[in-house]
Amino acid sequence: MKISITKTTTPSTMPPEDKLGFGKVFTDHMLIVDWTESEGWKDARIVPFGRISLHPASTVLHYGAEIFEGLKAYRRADGGVQLFRPMENIKRMNRSAERMSLPEMDEQDMLKLLTTFVKLEEKWVPKSFGTSLYLRPFMFGDDEALGVHAVKRATFMIIASPSGSYYKEGINPVSIMIEGEDVRTVRGGTGYAKCGGNYAASTRAGERAAKKGYSQVLWLDGVERKYIEEVGAMNVMFKINGEIVTPELTGSILPGITRKSCIEVLKSLGYKVSERLLSVDELVDAMKSGALEEAWGCGTAAVVSPIGKLAYGDNEYVIGGGKIGEVTQKLYDILTGIQWGKVEDTFNWVYKL
Repeated sequence: MKISITKTTTPSTMPPEDKLGFGKVFTDHMLIVDWTESEGWKDARIVPFGRISLHPASTVLHYGAEIFEGLKAYRRADGGVQLFRPMENIKRMNRSAERMSLPEMDEQDMLKLLTTFVKLEEKWVPKSFGTSLYLRPFMFGDDEALGVHAVKRATFMIIASPSGSYYKEGINPVSIMIEGEDVRTVRGGTGYAKCGGNYAASTRAGERAAKKGYSQVLWLDGVERKYIEEVGAMNVMFKINGEIVTPELTGSILPGITRKSCIEVLKSLGYKVSERLLSVDELVDAMKSGALEEAWGCGTAAVVSPIGKLAYGDNEYVIGGGKIGEVTQKLYDILTGIQWGKVEDTFNWVYKL
């Protein structure tokens, strides 16, 4: 796939790294590739960052034909830049595309687009530990006609945002509310796809939880309202009597890359890891008895997010004394160490540019 590059004539300057935040500052360029049913992928180009034009009848605006990914570029101590398991994001994006009737892309082509873009924007990869260049590949249908059908035209894009440390003031356990009304997705739906509708549907419950003083919600399954699924926009794990338990991928849960990495690290350390159905009743019993030793969310943005308090109904349960647990801290240290090149990558996960 040939990629044309038009560089900006008005380059920007990155703010101080301690002022970056998340998703508010963007790099100088963006990548765009068009697709049509008759011609396939064409006209790959990197152009100055700016607004895009859409027909008012575009498919994405009316029928939610959209998917996205999130991954990061990290600055190593030697000054080089690397990605963390980019092929996993590429494969997941194609699975999402298939579910949403959007066009898939050759894996090597997508990798070339991603790496070419990051190399051009390399100056935007911050240097401080904990910071990164957040990469957002996304795709949307832009047929210029109304009607529910598989798309005939689509656009693939990549934008990037230098991001500050997620834990600038240290890793503080969060309080979570188990959601009993709304559901995120159902089996047979779009739960395993990374599409915008899943996140839009989760916003209402998240807002209700925030008004009650909780950081996020813990989702239950959409059929029986019985089994634990995800926490907020992350996968979730529990240490119960020494065993690591995480909800199995039943089709309504996003197959997270950080989740997969946590499982592989834990197994390499000798922990028993079970991917299975975990009912809310079993979890509450474990909290009451003290069998629940640790709980954490895991995802690209935070890597791991320790859970210090869980609320269910009118009851609140403190986990691990409200402090980050040993396993959670170990996972954070190992994964971030690999991502920033401070720990040997024995798993062959990093992709050096």
